[in-house]
Amino acid sequence: MREEKNIRPIGYMESDYQDKFGIPRQSGLTGTLGKIRMEPEYSSPDCFRDLSGYSHIWLIWGFSENEGADWHPTVRPPRLGGNRRVGVFASRSPFRPNGLGLSVVGLVNIEEDEYGKTSLLVEGSDLMNGTPIYDIKPYMPASDSIPDAAGGYAAAARDRHLQIHCSPDLLSRVPENKRDPLMESLALDPRPRYQTDPDRIYGMRYAGLDIRFRVEGNDLTITDIVMCS
Repeated sequence: MREEKNIRPIGYMESDYQDKFGIPRQSGLTGTLGKIRMEPEYSSPDCFRDLSGYSHIWLIWGFSENEGADWHPTVRPPRLGGNRRVGVFASRSPFRPNGLGLSVVGLVNIEEDEYGKTSLLVEGSDLMNGTPIYDIKPYMPASDSIPDAAGGYAAAARDRHLQIHCSPDLLSRVPENKRDPLMESLALDPRPRYQTDPDRIYGMRYAGLDIRFRVEGNDLTITDIVMCS
């Protein structure tokens, strides 16, 4: 018997990633900090009792930017250059039957405001600002980590790291506590694999800033940094 289940967000992510472009292709690749603001019904400290004993948590979240988009049995993963097709269930494509994502993030702190509402400070997320969170579960090192697991095509197509070039004047426009996560994000090469034009200027919104850059070979040069309009 088919049974449908309605789910609703328990909280929302506050993140420095303002758009999909520039978000790491998976969690744990940068030290970017984010905050999960819990909805009132789920913000009681009782919901998080003993969670502080865990260093990491699983997030089940929604691809909110693709709401209502069609899905297909096969997709073209960016890390394969956008040419080869694989099954949707052999990928982490956002275009899925139920549009749910899964990420593990570091739990930095559990914060409680003066009204007794709880929020979670997390590190290393790959979520855009405003992403709905549907569930939170503790990460269990003994069972959730499988050292000899096979990584399929993802292991063979590892992301390369770019060399970042930024003038001191431009870098000074970025708050000190945002610089390292920004550089880590850019070093992962946010461009689609099929775009290689060295003269093309790309734009990435991060922490209220519009970061402009170009890439030639293994070198990424930041050309401008301005406040987002």
